[in-house]
Amino acid sequence: MAALSLLTALQRGFGPRKIGNALFAGVIGTGLALATPTGCRAQGATETVPSFIQDGTLTVCTNPTLPPMTFIQGSDASKPEGMDIDVVRALAQRWHASLSLITMDFTGLFPSLAAQRCGLVLSGIIQLADREKNFDAVAYQDTALTVVARANTPALKSMAELSGKTIAVQAGTSYAARIEHENQALAAAGKDPILIQQYPTEDQVVQQVLIGRVFAFVSQDVELYFRQKQLHGKVRIILKPDYQDYRHFAAYLRKNKQDRAILAQSIADLEQDGTLARLRQKWSLSSQAEQALSADESAGGFNWQSFFSALFSAAFLKGAALTLGVALLSHFIAILLSIPMAITLNSHKKSALKWVIKAYVSIFRGAPTLLQLLFIWNALPQFFPIFREQWFTPFLATLVALSINESAYQVEINRAALSAVDGGQELAADALGMKRRQVYRYVIFPQALRIALPPTINEFISLLKTTSLASVISLQELLAITQVQVARTFEFTEYYAAALVYYLAMVFFFLFLQKRVERRFSWADRKKATANAL
Repeated sequence: MAALSLLTALQRGFGPRKIGNALFAGVIGTGLALATPTGCRAQGATETVPSFIQDGTLTVCTNPTLPPMTFIQGSDASKPEGMDIDVVRALAQRWHASLSLITMDFTGLFPSLAAQRCGLVLSGIIQLADREKNFDAVAYQDTALTVVARANTPALKSMAELSGKTIAVQAGTSYAARIEHENQALAAAGKDPILIQQYPTEDQVVQQVLIGRVFAFVSQDVELYFRQKQLHGKVRIILKPDYQDYRHFAAYLRKNKQDRAILAQSIADLEQDGTLARLRQKWSLSSQAEQALSADESAGGFNWQSFFSALFSAAFLKGAALTLGVALLSHFIAILLSIPMAITLNSHKKSALKWVIKAYVSIFRGAPTLLQLLFIWNALPQFFPIFREQWFTPFLATLVALSINESAYQVEINRAALSAVDGGQELAADALGMKRRQVYRYVIFPQALRIALPPTINEFISLLKTTSLASVISLQELLAITQVQVARTFEFTEYYAAALVYYLAMVFFFLFLQKRVERRFSWADRKKATANAL
């Protein structure tokens, strides 16, 4: 190395001082290389990092409703915690990358991974061969599938004993497919199938058993052990089927042999240096007796302290403000888009543009709002890579989806209002020599406004409630905040009641506003004007 440094200095024509410095640097470098043991990396050396780390950032998608793997422990819904979160923090530190966490509905995890919105998915997800057809997976934690029922339910010996009974599972998970395999065996034996009900979040799944709507639910043992204090001994594990393909949680990534090898080696290193063992101890993931789910005589009933704590919490206030902001902005944009379209449809001229607008209105009124939202969030990035970037946030995606959807309805409201204005008004304005812009501004719009306002406010109230759909793409609006807190505490009634207060307060305000507006424009009502004249 010293000779190489000297040769380089001579080739570049450096002076004696620079040649001496190069020789000195070469000697020091040689000494350090000899002093470093073979196969060991020097402290701070750059390690090989996977390609899904972009601009020095590891982006991870997770659904924070499965404690202790990933959940919201405090009031800040943007800061999930748990075993999975600690694992990705350790990986990010190992790869000298900053960590970005994206929380979302479980059903959106794999579409977001495919759309390159995130590089990894860690969310207490089972390693399954069917999933590995489309994605790579690396196991990092043992687990077992469990069937859980109310505390007084006798234990079962096999899945066949669930014949004819109703089971609740979380939507998007592989549990439903697993039960369908059991149903095929039951059908071959001439027995009734296991009935399946799917719910969007794990806490809603558990709630179905607690209220007696279903016989049992399917989950993982680590979750039940962690939730024992929350559930107060109201449930118990009645069966642990020995499924070979349900024994490991895995981190999922897009298909890439090199990235998978790097991730597997990094997880193996975390296992070897004791990091994963410490995390398992921290989150109580070690083997525990099923008696841990013992009876608890804790008092039930409505927890007023939790209700008022949620009602005045910063998280709920922020969620309600975001809900209202999204609704107002979306509706404002929808009105701006709908007015020129309504004018075009209301004109007597035939044009191709009319057919385009009619098609637009039909498509966006016919397609479910949730489908439009998921298409914009998960499908657009696959066709247009620009939508994968950080600027395209859940807030912006929600704004685009709701504005487009709402404008299709608003077009019909505005078109009907314009059509309701007496045609003689327009003819009279033309006879007075008014320009087209003046006719609309001073004659048609003021009369159409009175007709359009009541249904427009009604439509806005409906849109205000529709914003709750944005929780599926991780927008932390009011319902998403509520679901996160329910998953953390299992206090369903208290948190849902707090959210209901916020929704009712916003809706009642706009209902009051609607009455005042209608009263304000009552002078333009021809029926009332005729009655007053008589």
